[in-house]
Amino acid sequence: QQIQFADDMQEFTKFPTKTGRRSLSRSISQSSTDSYSSAASYTDSSDDEVSPRDKQQTNSKGSSNFCVKNIKQAEFGRREIEIAEQDMSALISLRKRAQGEKPLAGAKIVGCTHITAQTAVLIETLCALGAQCRWSACNIYSTQNEVAAALAEAGVAVFAWKGESEDDFWWCIDRCVNMDGWQANMILDDGGDLTHWVYKKYPNVFKKIRGIVEESVTGVHRLYQLSKAGKLCVPAMNVNDSVTKQKFDNLYCCRESILDGLKRTTDVMFGGKQVVVCGYGEVGKGCCAALKALGAIVYITEIDPICALQACMDGFRVVKLSEVIRQVDVVITCTGNKNVVTREHLDRMKNSCIVCMGHSNTEIDVTSLRTPELTWERVRSQVDHVIWPDGKRVVLLAEGRLLNLSCSTVPTFVLSITATTQALALIELYNAPEGRYKQDVYLLPKKMDEYVASLHLPSFDAHLTELTDDQAKYLGLNKNGPFKPNYYSY
Repeated sequence: QQIQFADDMQEFTKFPTKTGRRSLSRSISQSSTDSYSSAASYTDSSDDEVSPRDKQQTNSKGSSNFCVKNIKQAEFGRREIEIAEQDMSALISLRKRAQGEKPLAGAKIVGCTHITAQTAVLIETLCALGAQCRWSACNIYSTQNEVAAALAEAGVAVFAWKGESEDDFWWCIDRCVNMDGWQANMILDDGGDLTHWVYKKYPNVFKKIRGIVEESVTGVHRLYQLSKAGKLCVPAMNVNDSVTKQKFDNLYCCRESILDGLKRTTDVMFGGKQVVVCGYGEVGKGCCAALKALGAIVYITEIDPICALQACMDGFRVVKLSEVIRQVDVVITCTGNKNVVTREHLDRMKNSCIVCMGHSNTEIDVTSLRTPELTWERVRSQVDHVIWPDGKRVVLLAEGRLLNLSCSTVPTFVLSITATTQALALIELYNAPEGRYKQDVYLLPKKMDEYVASLHLPSFDAHLTELTDDQAKYLGLNKNGPFKPNYYSY
């Protein structure tokens, strides 16, 4: 199925206004937020009464070029970042090794990713390598407020807070892009929303972008659609299909975080539960491995014959969703496609079925549930009961958005692999000689993937100074000299 863009007229001609704007987190009690959010919030309950957009905040240097929940949380956020740095040693080593040469000097990077302690380490690494960064969140629920405050205190122009409304989400993206005297020349995206916004609303800026780095399957689909239509006028790097992203982050991150997210939100016991996982790509494989280990009965739906055969060979029953929808206890989507779970499926689910997704917020047709005959009941943060007229209720997590980062946390070490890959992809695109990359979507060179993987081997200890001569050649590194990537050595 095609990934479809949001309706252009509705999305881009109706610019967010203050009227009717409401943070989705306001109806949640503070105790509920503290207990079940991905990171504890130390904000006073009174702060929920005022949108961050209506606050006047400045950091210790007098700058107000940011919009976060509470700048006073910066000290707590800094400690979170320092903890993350301890398990992201390869990225920190890259920062120390390359910051003297500043390979990203002159780069103006606008980013739209999850804003967590781990991505904060990436953002600060990019700044240390010479880049200027402006950042927004790619998900309305995944932002750790204290981390956003720490970035703002450090001078990063960050516009994000946990529990943004849809209007807030697009307003934050626009504030990152639209600034007098500053024009982005690089994009780091997760999901394609930022790329789509710049492409539609600021076409002149889009044409001057030197490169796009995209890390999600949904965003990559959207890039390929632009390329196929002849509308992609800048080179883009597909990090999602990089080996170090797909085989590590997508697989192992989801294997360790899927259970965490479900446990924190629903306290469900998995032994004996019937679970259907839609999609057996790397995300689906990770989810299934974790569920199977706890004794769940796992079904797979898959349209790709090769992935379906893999599921079969791994001991799972491959079915059509319509065949098992009445009997399963949990439905998890991991495809990146649109309307995988439709209103018809939702109508046929059993009482108290848990519905969540592991990728794009279009996989579950949540819009069809916003109808008068259905009642929405907020249970706790990121947990809603959708109640049918006959009393049946479906448990919807994070309003159909990304489960692990909305409802729990993710392993720092595995994110270090992706973050290092993203940093090197940005360096590659920014420093590539003219003509090396056309207006198309590219994969990272295999040797770069091998290089990133070698940095994270425990026996390697992640120090660039310990690179073998062959490993150093992967990036043109002189172990005793300056950091200067050799782009033609791949």
